[in-house]
Amino acid sequence: MTKFEFNHLVNHHSVSLRSYALNFTKDAEDANDLVQDTMLKAITYYNKFKEGTNLKGWLFTIMKNTFINNYRRLVKTNTLITQSEDISSANLSYSATKNQAESKFVLGDIDKALSQLPEEYYVPFIRYFEGYKYHEIADMLAIPIGTVKTRIHVARGILKKYLKTYSKEIATSEVM
Repeated sequence: MTKFEFNHLVNHHSVSLRSYALNFTKDAEDANDLVQDTMLKAITYYNKFKEGTNLKGWLFTIMKNTFINNYRRLVKTNTLITQSEDISSANLSYSATKNQAESKFVLGDIDKALSQLPEEYYVPFIRYFEGYKYHEIADMLAIPIGTVKTRIHVARGILKKYLKTYSKEIATSEVM
């Protein structure tokens, strides 16, 4: 297949790509950007496409991975950059009273609580925490989506029980 033929086939799928992108972004402008990124990657890496395989599926996979990577990058950027409106005197005094030693204890307790989870609850919970959607987790683990939701709910309950002391500390600090 020539590059021209490949480009024509990719362009032919742009309408279905756009509707698929809207499922991810819920915004027309962002969906158009995602389609453009997907088509650019597909055309750039057309030599990786194996002729005879499902082109539409390949394009959808590129789009899903592009969206996930962009989302993770955005989350990471937003956690590293503090917005000016986020810095209030209450936030400053709260952060000034906390130190790294206390954070290490909290993280240690969270790790210990996570290690107490049975594997059947741990894996779906961690996948959900990493940003995967319920249906993606269900596909990965080959279990029904209702089972995924139940296991994540149960895992939250177990973790709340293990980390109950921290919920009281937060409630007390918010009152003050």
